[in-house]
Amino acid sequence: MEIRPVAHFRSPLKTKFGIPKQSGLAHSLKGSIVFEPEWRTPDAIRGIDGFSYLWLIWGFSANKHEAAGTTVRPPVLGGNIRMGIWATRSPFRPNNLGLSSVKIEHIDWSDNDGPVIHVSGADLMDGTPIYDVKPYVPYADAHPDARSGFTGADKIKRLEVSIPVEVRSDMGEEQCEALTEVLSFDPRPQYHKDGSRIYGMEFEDRDIRFKIDGGTVEVVSAAKISKR
Repeated sequence: MEIRPVAHFRSPLKTKFGIPKQSGLAHSLKGSIVFEPEWRTPDAIRGIDGFSYLWLIWGFSANKHEAAGTTVRPPVLGGNIRMGIWATRSPFRPNNLGLSSVKIEHIDWSDNDGPVIHVSGADLMDGTPIYDVKPYVPYADAHPDARSGFTGADKIKRLEVSIPVEVRSDMGEEQCEALTEVLSFDPRPQYHKDGSRIYGMEFEDRDIRFKIDGGTVEVVSAAKISKR
């Protein structure tokens, strides 16, 4: 079976570094679904505004290699314990496909690339190919009593995030709120513990520099990236 993208995702996250480890964690993180020309018609999404959430089936386009075996080391377990690949959501999979649930914020019916679906809570980087879009149906998709194995909510640790006043003033509160959520989940590799190390990531049109010491993320700078 051959599959091809029906849409691509627009996100302030320009690289895979910093992307939330699951969808739905960073509620303030906004993005949009831009359909390919052949699906860029109101008829294709007729009725979708009656739903609150969508399932996105997409591709790990930034991965440089595929799954190397039958087990992986989930970050939620510190990267030291191996689990079977089918028991994890590792991005390194035989077919390189991801699955995410996102919230519909609004639909721009008049966009030049439209209709464009604006969503929140996605864990996709900018330019990610989307292969299918399906409505989230609570009576079939929600399982309140389901067990979550080794990935329980107690495994999700959030850090305090400190953003200088001048950066907040320059970026604006909406962008800072989304950036705060992204950084609070500690985007570093699990084995990085050096509190003096400066990390960098692209967020929207900014080069974000930050360091993490103990339980606090300190944004050092947020310079605008000059357009090439």
